[in-house]
Amino acid sequence: MKKIVSKFGGTSMGDAVAIKRSAEIAISRKSFVVVVSATSGTTNLLVEMTQGKNHLAQITEKHFKIADDLNISLGLLSPLLDELKNAKNSDEILSFGERLSSVLITETLKNSGVPVQLIDAREIMITDDDFGKARPLLDKIALKAKEKLPFGKTVYVTQGFIGATEDGRTTTLGRGGSDYSAALFAEAVGAEALEIWTDVAGIATTDPRLCREARPLEEISFKEASELAVFGAKILHPATLAPAMRKNIPVFVGSSFAAEEKGTWIKKESTSAPLLRALALRKNQVLMTLTTPDMLNSHGFLFKIFQIFNNHKISVDAITTSEISVALTLDGQKHVDQKLISDLSQFAEVQVEENLSLVALIGNNINHTPGLAQKVFSIIPEINVRMICQGASKHNFCFLISDASGPDAIQRLHRGFIPNTLP
Repeated sequence: MKKIVSKFGGTSMGDAVAIKRSAEIAISRKSFVVVVSATSGTTNLLVEMTQGKNHLAQITEKHFKIADDLNISLGLLSPLLDELKNAKNSDEILSFGERLSSVLITETLKNSGVPVQLIDAREIMITDDDFGKARPLLDKIALKAKEKLPFGKTVYVTQGFIGATEDGRTTTLGRGGSDYSAALFAEAVGAEALEIWTDVAGIATTDPRLCREARPLEEISFKEASELAVFGAKILHPATLAPAMRKNIPVFVGSSFAAEEKGTWIKKESTSAPLLRALALRKNQVLMTLTTPDMLNSHGFLFKIFQIFNNHKISVDAITTSEISVALTLDGQKHVDQKLISDLSQFAEVQVEENLSLVALIGNNINHTPGLAQKVFSIIPEINVRMICQGASKHNFCFLISDASGPDAIQRLHRGFIPNTLP
């Protein structure tokens, strides 16, 4: 055995066939810790249960069918489903997706003759009490992992996405938090590698659904992958890489449906560092422009407006400023409500534009390469650009265009850059 943490996503846990395949991968890769998501679609049903709908019968039927197909006793799931029936708060209800799926893969591994132990993630993943988006307490997680996950011949199965406060109340790390959980487990046990198994065979030069010429990447650096995740690449949760980067743990992204394919390795340093490695498109962006002559030769204005965004718990993405204006992007129109606009209007005139997309070019030494912007905009001369951000990072160059123009821009930029920059 090696100290490998393997995480299997919802599609990799989608049915009996997928779970068997995931178990076989865990065995062949000699996984030390297996972290699982809920079976595909289950978390959405549980979210609706937190809103008052009753999907207990549907969830029961789904998991009993999978258990039956895997020759697993239904009695192993019944106590959890009875507990779900009486669950009250949101995080507790949401935890059952992973808790059910972890039983299914544990029993599948056991039936394959593997020494396996199911561990409740809440015994290790200690967090604060910010329910719905809890923050992990790293020192406490490390201590618990050392106690609960001794390295040896046993394979440990546990749940992604969920944790608990120090006094035992169930928490969740936010949607997409299973990848993050796996990275935290990898950090806590000092893993040699973190494997993320999904339904896509690695990271591509761009979203294959947008561009048929997208190519798989065999290798990419942590910094490049972080930029891709932040700018909308769905294959990785943006928080995933931070724990791996702290401990320099290589991350593998592969498909559980095609385990023989190469996949992508994410490492501290890649063997090549092309100017442009990949492109990303983040849709559903909002551009907010704040204008006031009070900004001119004065201080404190940015502090005031960012204090307002902080009060509303809204993260600002890209930002540019002029003498009397600030333009910034927000991810998703749901953030822009009348109260936010009213609070900002105390300090500036507020304009809001919606239905925009952020195009990001990800690579190396971007901010010290002359002529890059000229080439970019010569490829898409008739597409109107609302905002440009360059200089904050040497790994990305991004600009804002209409949602309607996004796919065309990605396709043309990919043809213009990627074939010449891949090793």
